[in-house]
Amino acid sequence: MLLKIGSINIDPGLALAPMAGVADHPFRVLVKEQGCPLVYSEMISAKGLVYSNRRNRALLHFTERERPIGFQLFGSDPEILAEGARIIESYEPDFIDLNFGCPTPKIVRNGDGGALMRNPALCGEIFRKVSTAVSCPVTVKIRTGWDENNINATEVALLAEENGVKVVTVHGRTVKQGYQGEADWRMVKIVKENLTIPVIGNGDIDSPQKAEEMINYSRCDGIMVGRAARGNPWIFRAILAWLQERKELEAPGAEDIYEMVLRHFKLLSDFKGEKIAAREMRRHAAWYVRGLKGASAARQQLVRVKTDEELKAIMKELLRLNSS
Repeated sequence: MLLKIGSINIDPGLALAPMAGVADHPFRVLVKEQGCPLVYSEMISAKGLVYSNRRNRALLHFTERERPIGFQLFGSDPEILAEGARIIESYEPDFIDLNFGCPTPKIVRNGDGGALMRNPALCGEIFRKVSTAVSCPVTVKIRTGWDENNINATEVALLAEENGVKVVTVHGRTVKQGYQGEADWRMVKIVKENLTIPVIGNGDIDSPQKAEEMINYSRCDGIMVGRAARGNPWIFRAILAWLQERKELEAPGAEDIYEMVLRHFKLLSDFKGEKIAAREMRRHAAWYVRGLKGASAARQQLVRVKTDEELKAIMKELLRLNSS
């Protein structure tokens, strides 16, 4: 399953999705260590970049070991998106991805993200402006449509292809669905059948077997893992082992989880400082400990974590409970 993004070859085409609050520099390092071939950034506001929002510039940090990497841009004004893309290109990522699928109400109310699926003409103009503004490849992530009565992924994907976009990722849900219900892989398959540029399938890929099912069913060129990677960077290693060697890996044990949580916290602390790291790790740690004995009580403690020592104490107790 070779994925080509312009002149970049990713083999196999397996990617970490551009999740806000998750796909930051520390987490991308962790999934790269687990073999993930391709990573995307959190979504970045074009307006924030153009109007020199310091926080948005900080989202552009990456290291060479994260390559190949794409930075995802969101907005709805073609000129501002083009200028934002030029700013991102100056940081030398491998490609720029456009967000046409975010269902978050705050984003959609502003006409950004998934709201763009309601306006194919504007989509086409954005594709053209951004593709001509930069020399690196431009890709896009879309939904199947706005709602079940307005399914237009193929129309928007064809506009992307016609206006210089190199890869289309299809999340098999409508914008209105958010993350509810089952992903409709049929639309990934239909888009793939109608395009000559590569297509990445996304939605409900939460195991190596589901990854294989998506590939076999849709004949997509790549697959993207999103929510199933939260608290589980090992999923990429497991998918690779299954696809390449037909080997089923054991799930990480309590000790593996303990070590990964502490490593994740250290990477976050080094990058953002302990105070911010502790706040962000509350959410990540809650994902990591799912399924462990004592996880429910631990989560109640994790929401109040403020220091490295507090986190270690909670995780040590979980390790003790799950090692006896």
